[in-house]
Amino acid sequence: MREMIIRIAINAVALFVAVQVVPQIHFNYGNDWWKLLVVALIFALVNSYIKPIVKALSFPISMLTLGLVAFVINAAMLLLVALASDALKLGFKIGGFPPDLNADAIVGALIGAIVISIVSAVVSIALTPRRLF
Repeated sequence: MREMIIRIAINAVALFVAVQVVPQIHFNYGNDWWKLLVVALIFALVNSYIKPIVKALSFPISMLTLGLVAFVINAAMLLLVALASDALKLGFKIGGFPPDLNADAIVGALIGAIVISIVSAVVSIALTPRRLF
């Protein structure tokens, strides 16, 4: 349970940074920080349950592309979060998606996935306790 809460907090920070950095990602949460936490929870659930299945199914393609398909999978998971957010009326959109899936949404999802991966990795490293020996 503690690890899930930490993962949600890390995802919330990463999503906030992605919204600030990537111009295609729009998130109208106003003063409602709970919306950011709900989207981070959705993102954590998608990454915990759906992403491993998709990665396992795409393993042969991943071997052929030397792992570069992982960026596409991360972008697809981000688009899935935007779709779920739209169903819950949370205001998280990527380049007009949903409802319009266009090149702007795909590029925004790819760049957003890269930013979220980098921020998540940096924050996770910063929060991991160090062993001296």
